Amino acid sequence: MCEGGGTPAEVAAAIPRPATAPAVDPIALEPVDEVVVTTLMDNSYDALMGDTGLARRAPFSRLAQVPAPQFEEGRTFPGLVAEHGFSALVTTRRGTTSHTVLFDTGVSPDGMAVNIERLGLDVGVIEVVVLSHGHVDHDGGFPGLARLRGRSGLPLTVHPLVWSRRRFVLSDQPPWELPTLSRSALEAEGLQVIERRQPSLLLDDSVLITGEVDRTTEFERGLPNHEAWRDGRWEPDPLILDEQALVVHVRGRGLVVLTGCGHAGAVNIARHAMRLTGVDRLHALLGGFHLTGPAFEPVIEPTVAAFAEMAPDVLVPAHCTGWKAQHRLAATLPTAFVPNAVGTSFTLAGSGP
Repeated sequence: MCEGGGTPAEVAAAIPRPATAPAVDPIALEPVDEVVVTTLMDNSYDALMGDTGLARRAPFSRLAQVPAPQFEEGRTFPGLVAEHGFSALVTTRRGTTSHTVLFDTGVSPDGMAVNIERLGLDVGVIEVVVLSHGHVDHDGGFPGLARLRGRSGLPLTVHPLVWSRRRFVLSDQPPWELPTLSRSALEAEGLQVIERRQPSLLLDDSVLITGEVDRTTEFERGLPNHEAWRDGRWEPDPLILDEQALVVHVRGRGLVVLTGCGHAGAVNIARHAMRLTGVDRLHALLGGFHLTGPAFEPVIEPTVAAFAEMAPDVLVPAHCTGWKAQHRLAATLPTAFVPNAVGTSFTLAGSGP
């Protein structure tokens, strides 16, 4: 376990290097019989979206009511909160044993928690929290989690660079500094912080956290205009090395990969997961692919081509993927593409013995 954020030399030494061959010792990620991914926070909510195959939606009729004195009945159906952020509850099942991970916490202090309450979910089943990276749209919801659970001693798995002070610098705008996550504040809420750059197996080896991701494509180059404060000065930080993904191996189907923003590159992440585990089948990829905006539009076509070659069974581009990339992925992989919305639960079941 890493106890500090790492010196610049250590960070440079840890930068992922291209690796295309199979891992010498693949990580023994135990297959599960089923995984359920429930979106607790995303950029959109659609109360009229119907169930589609493996995706069960959350219309008004399935949600809790809230007090509303302006109505004669004294209550109303508010739906769910959608924000520019991401959070998901991931539950694996092997036989009769289940495990649950909270992956990211959204952007606002209470948005994720409000959705958990309105969905009627039990936060007591959460066994570990994982942060995909240290940006505010993924680590903002810890106060709401503390409100629902209290000081519960949950382990929190992060990359040691998640505490980095960061900003965006655009030529036509003043620098925009992001809120910096506080380790002491999280520990005060009872979270047990675990820092790792390397891959981690969690919960009876049913969940893999990738750690740093190998950068193997030539078109996924990180986040431009992004800087980090190091050694008393601002330095370019396009790679965002703390970006990591969550991976589950569904028996007889292949890997299910969940990304936060995909700053390491959605294709890089999928290939890295397959290389780490020795599983050559991508069953599902869900989460943010960060393909929105002029800087990323040139990346859309090679990304679509790479996923067409991988041919996943399920593709759920969410959060920061952007509508142009979503439309291209839907047109190219129509049977795999599934639109996301806050409150959607995706049930991915295994096959065979």
